[in-house]
This record gives sequence, C-alpha cells and structure tokens, in this order.
Amino acid sequence: MKLSGKTKKIIYGVIAGVVAVLGVLLAAALAFYVKRADGAFAHSEIIYVIATLLILLPVLLAVLFVTLILKSKKEKPAEVEVVIEGQSVSTNAQSKSAEKVSEDGIRFDGLTKLDKSKLSFTRAEYDETVTLKGLCEKFRNYSAYKLKLYYSEADIRRFVAGMAVSHILILQGMSGTGKTSLAYAFGEFLDNTSTVIPVQPMWKERTDLIGYFNEFTKRFNETDLLKKMYEANYSKDIYVTVLDEMNIARVEYYFAEFLSLLELPDADKRQLCVVTDEWEHDPEQMKDGHIKLPENMWFIGTANNDDSTFAISDKVYDRAMIMDLDSKAEPFIAPKTKRLHITHERFEKLIEEAQQEYCLSERNKRRLEKLDKYLIEKFHITFGNRIMKQIESYIPIYVSCGGTELEALDDILAKKVMRKLGMQNPVYIRNNAEKLVRYMDELFGEENLILCKNFVKRLEHNA
Repeated sequence: MKLSGKTKKIIYGVIAGVVAVLGVLLAAALAFYVKRADGAFAHSEIIYVIATLLILLPVLLAVLFVTLILKSKKEKPAEVEVVIEGQSVSTNAQSKSAEKVSEDGIRFDGLTKLDKSKLSFTRAEYDETVTLKGLCEKFRNYSAYKLKLYYSEADIRRFVAGMAVSHILILQGMSGTGKTSLAYAFGEFLDNTSTVIPVQPMWKERTDLIGYFNEFTKRFNETDLLKKMYEANYSKDIYVTVLDEMNIARVEYYFAEFLSLLELPDADKRQLCVVTDEWEHDPEQMKDGHIKLPENMWFIGTANNDDSTFAISDKVYDRAMIMDLDSKAEPFIAPKTKRLHITHERFEKLIEEAQQEYCLSERNKRRLEKLDKYLIEKFHITFGNRIMKQIESYIPIYVSCGGTELEALDDILAKKVMRKLGMQNPVYIRNNAEKLVRYMDELFGEENLILCKNFVKRLEHNA
C-alpha cells in the first residue's frame, strides 16, 4: 500500500517522539544503575555527561526532523537545469524540447546544412598542368616562404609518394621535428585547411571519431571529422585529416573500420556505418545509415614513441605508409609561391601516368627476389604480397617526384621490411647482422641501401 506524504510525516514524527522518550528512560535507568550501596546517587562527571547526551541526542533529532518538514512545506519544486546541445533548459521544458526535436525528424543538423550549401564546395578553376615534380617543388617552397617550415627535398618526395600508395600515412619521429606541421602545411598549400583531430587516450571505437546518436535529444552529435567527410563527397579538392598523436590510444581499436574500408579496391563500396537505421529526413548522401568514405580524403597520423604511447600494431603498419622525421631541415630562401588548386582526380591521374612511365626495373626486381629468399632462409621474414605491391607503386611515384629508383627502394625497404627484424631474437640478430649487410652490399653495391644497412647496424648495436 502506498502512503501519502502527510501520512509518512506523521509516522516519522511519532517515531522521533518515541526515540526521545526512550532516550530519557535510558538516561534514568543509567542513573539508577550507578546508585551507591547506601541509596545515594554516584557523583561522577562522566555519568552526568553520558546521561545528558542520551537525553539531548533524540531531542535534537526530533527538532531537526520537524524543521525539515516545515521547510519542505514552504519550498516549491525547483526546476533542474540541464544542457541540451549547448543550451540550458529547465526540467519543465525537457519534455517540450524532446517533443520538438522528435517532431521535425532531423537528427543531423550539420550534415543537413552541408546539403544546402553543396554547390560551394567545388572551385571554378583548377590547375590541370602541374606535374608530380612540380607539385613537390611548389609545396616545399610554399612551406618555406609562407609558413617558415623547412623540409628536405627527400622528405617532400616521401610524403607525396606515400600519399600515392595509401590513404593512410604515419609520420613518426622525435617530438618537434614538424610532423603535424607537415600535414597542416599541405592543407594550406592546397587552399583547403587540414582537419586536426587530437586523439584522446580513452578512445576505443569509431564513435569517438564520428560521433553518436543522443537518445534524449534525438539528435546525432556530429564531430568535425564526420562533417568534413560528408563535405568531401561534394568536392573535387584533396582533403587532409590529421590524427594528432594517433598512438596515444590503440589505433587498431578506434580506427579499425577505417582500416578495413580503405583496403577495398572499389571506392564505391567503402560505406561507413554512421547509424543503424534510416529516417525520412536524413542527409541526401546518407543511404541506410551509411555515408561513403571519401576517396579524396587522406588520413595522416603523427606518432611519438615514448612511455605514454602504445606500440602501433603490424595490422596498421602494413596498411599505412610510414615516414620518419628524425631531424629538422636547414632553412633556405624560397621564392614567392602561391597555393595550388588541384583536383584529386588530377592527382590520381598523375599517379597512374608515373606508374606506367617509371615502373620497377627488371634488374631491381631480380635483386628483390634474391633478398626476399635470403630473408626467408636466414630470418624467416618475407615481403608478402601487400608489401610487394606497395613497393611497385611507391618507386615510380618517388622517381616521378625527382628521386632515384634505388633511393625509393632503400626508403621503403627500411620501413616495411627491415622493421620486421626488430621482432626477431636480439642475440640472433647481433650474430647475423653483419652477414646481412654484406649481402646487401653484394646485391645493390656499397653506396646504396644506406637506410637499410644503418637500420640493421642499429639493431646489432642495441642487441
């Protein structure tokens, strides 16, 4: 049986009174208990203190209870303030607010606004004459002239060639060498500011990147990345997303779906799940709760290797292109350079042309086959189909950017193949490192594969 508030108050008052009376009786009993043998009460200060407390404590509790009852009668129910989408509303307005957001049927405010301004995301004019070598030169000069950021020619070639191979790049190295600045500068050079996303240590799933549906407001909390991806699908520009300090959380957790989708050869099948159902007024480009992962967006992660970060797994390393930035380039005087407007279709066309013109030479193919057999026999590691495909794609782009075939081969072998030696038994590596270096000298010449040989020597020294 449910009691009314008034009845409860009466019951609580009776209980408090009973407690007070029991306290008085207990005090009297204590005094009686300590009577002397001649019938007189014992004059002890401790007994008086205990008796006083036993009398006052229930009385004070009763007074406090009555005060709370009187206070509750005077007070009216207060409105509790909550925050909905950045605005304060009272609890009286919550039901009205929830009713309002559910009535309009729009749960993606930002994406819906992008639908209305979709025509503004395509430029009137683009540069369709630039070459890959010209793009590298302009980018390096623009960074130095406009942003006072200085990079070597080799680093710029590695960066552009890495973009040509994969939509995921990892820039790793010591702090302060310009990893984030390089990715940001490329967006400024293309006149399409890069989206910088500081990765948080607690990230574990894709909702940390794209947002989530709020059941109370019936709205989707959209992140900057989600809106940029949606915008990119309306544009021909190249978009850059920077995952700053990407390994402060486990990349293979929060970025898992992106890794799988970006590996699909058919760009139209790269459909990212945003919500599990479909509403009538969902954004135009959203189909069955999915949006297309834009083929004109590149994800560039910066990684530091220290005690505060996680080791990047092979799953991520194998799918991404790696670039080491371990030192700063010397400043130089650059000519005045303007920004470059280039479509991603033009960039893809330049990649296709370079791969046809500068394919891997037959001589170096034979060298790679011999090196692969040696590594399998001596170290139980191999290139693998994915890495071999990346090598064949990377070398033509690097050459088209102004480098040489052996420079490109040295760079990608050091990052993709020699790196696997670090997971071998250190004692075995120390005993066989010198033999591997001599074998590479025999195959490619003492003046070539410097990065690979230095990497092996560091492993030998550290072991």
